[in-house]
Amino acid sequence: MSTDVLTPAPPETPLRRLGTAGVFLLALAATVLVAAVHVTQGTSSVGALDLLALPFGGSDEAARVLLASRLPRLLAGACVGVALGVAGSLLQTIARNPMAAPDTLAVSSGAYLAVAGAAAFGLSLPIPVSGGLALIGGLAAAALVLALSAGGRSGTTRLILAGSATALALSSLTNLLMILFEQETTGLFAWGSGSLVQSDLNAVTQLGPVIVVALVAAMLAGPRLDILGLGDDTATVLGVNVRRLRLWLTLLAVLLAAAAVTIAGPIGFVGLCAPVIVRLLPKSIPGLHRNRTLLPLSGLAGVLVVLGSDIALRAALGAQAGVEVPPGTVTTVLGAAVMIWLARRYRDAGPTRQPPAVRTGGSRSQAAFLTIVGVFAVLVVGALVVGMLAGDRWLLTGDVVNWLQGRSGRALTFVLDQRWPRVAAALLAGAALAVAGAAVQAVCRNPLAEPGVLGVTAGAGVGAILLLTLVPLAGVWAMSAAAGTGALLAFGLVYGLSWRGGLSSDRLVLIGVAVQAACTAITVLIIVLSDPWNSAKALTWLSGSTYGRVPVQLIPVALMLLLAIPLLAWLRRDLDLLSLDEDTPRILGVPLEPVRLGALAAAVLLTSTAVSAVGVVGFVGLVAPHAARALVGAHHTRVLPVAALLGALLVSLADTLGRTVIAPAQVPAGLVTALIGTPYFVWLLWRARAHNG
Repeated sequence: MSTDVLTPAPPETPLRRLGTAGVFLLALAATVLVAAVHVTQGTSSVGALDLLALPFGGSDEAARVLLASRLPRLLAGACVGVALGVAGSLLQTIARNPMAAPDTLAVSSGAYLAVAGAAAFGLSLPIPVSGGLALIGGLAAAALVLALSAGGRSGTTRLILAGSATALALSSLTNLLMILFEQETTGLFAWGSGSLVQSDLNAVTQLGPVIVVALVAAMLAGPRLDILGLGDDTATVLGVNVRRLRLWLTLLAVLLAAAAVTIAGPIGFVGLCAPVIVRLLPKSIPGLHRNRTLLPLSGLAGVLVVLGSDIALRAALGAQAGVEVPPGTVTTVLGAAVMIWLARRYRDAGPTRQPPAVRTGGSRSQAAFLTIVGVFAVLVVGALVVGMLAGDRWLLTGDVVNWLQGRSGRALTFVLDQRWPRVAAALLAGAALAVAGAAVQAVCRNPLAEPGVLGVTAGAGVGAILLLTLVPLAGVWAMSAAAGTGALLAFGLVYGLSWRGGLSSDRLVLIGVAVQAACTAITVLIIVLSDPWNSAKALTWLSGSTYGRVPVQLIPVALMLLLAIPLLAWLRRDLDLLSLDEDTPRILGVPLEPVRLGALAAAVLLTSTAVSAVGVVGFVGLVAPHAARALVGAHHTRVLPVAALLGALLVSLADTLGRTVIAPAQVPAGLVTALIGTPYFVWLLWRARAHNG
């Protein structure tokens, strides 16, 4: 009997009956419909009927509005959607990873830094030159992330962590430029989340052809891309030069992303959403998932995402929101939802679950441990002294002694009364973030994790910024409560979504990164809606700063340290076992979920109080615990105190540097810690790559 008789035919779905051409026509029709709705929206009174009357001799006002405002915005959205959709599809195919995208590979952040750097130094560049700068920045970022994550094939978690850390560092540099050159970069804060506002058609007419040529080039390479999807070895046997093909396609993807950033700024997660939407179409449709079809369909899906988000934004918040609110905030929230959906379908990737090769001091004697603690305690005291002396006005130790004895003059007393709460806030917040990071890394069994990648820091930032906006004169306890509520809600969301018959550490990290992105977008939305021109205040808060601290603001973080450190010390043996693997703690009777929940709850509360004290400070929860393990071994009895000292030292030195390097101007402490922490993180990822590769 023929085997064909035994093979069931694919089900006849409506989309299958349509075929590839039918799906294309359907996508085009949807795009035309969305574009027609989009062009009817705006701040003027010109409506759909006025635009429909234009071919029959309508009003001059309607023609002017269409040509000067609505058509440029529509075409910008279409160009950006196509560029990001195709770029995301290319990157996902190259990395064979559904979470690869211009955002997760930090391409958009690198391009944005390049464009912001030109603006900060007062350079008014022609659009092609600006696009070239964006291309260089995007290429550098993508090259770094792909190198650190072995091209994205060593595991989704490492790719996302490498991309998010690189993006954080590049964003910190961008924020630093905007703080230092506030006048020159006015308006860049909102543009940093993407803006479709266009004064003319210059950007679209100059970069549109580049996007079309790049799309055609990518489609011509479609058959070889299909072969690449079979694996490097198979592709090589079939005559494909894998290295060269991957290099050229990465260049095309970054060129597309750079063009999108030059036109409208970094509009988040379109490159992640669009290809995923297309890949959800039934595989039974002949030829639909081949790259020659997949790439243009991803471009159309990108247009639908960008224009649909813009329509939804203006429908919900009014026409003026289209000018003030970046549509990238909507696409980022949508992209975060898609990323969460992907993470919930994700299965652990093997090598990413294993801690990277790290030199640890596991066999250190008690005397060596006490010596290390003593040395760092002395360094922390030294940082405290330097912090009290340094600033826009340098003091002498004798001045501080006189102040402590109440014998200083009025001017000196004023300076030190303002300075000591800042120094203390940096020390306490640094210790809190480091201890929180140690707890998170133990639970996730991943030394690359930190409270920030679990969405906790960004959630606390949303709570605090919301309170600052609604109640500008809110007290310290209200601020701590708001930050704590935001952190707990973000943590509850991440923990709940990560739970699928158990807690996967990789899933926890991936969902945490998605929630972090969504919370950051919501924070930008709140700031832009409430005070769009005061970006310096927002950037200072989001970058972490001790400016204007008062003694009462230190109480919540100090109390939380007094409560959380004993709890984590009591759980120290369970945390040691939890760091090993999933099975050992169960065999030895460790109540896995209560221990995880207790440790993470302590980390959340420590992080939220630290955020309420100094704003959003990154990398401390990553660097300090990891360095502590390298110095004294993996036992949490030793890691916790050393990490606390290292965290206090790092934030204190960052704050002091930020207050003195360009005094009287100040660099927020969070930017300094990001710039210090990034090289360490890059080194750590490189070692992990070498170990697992």
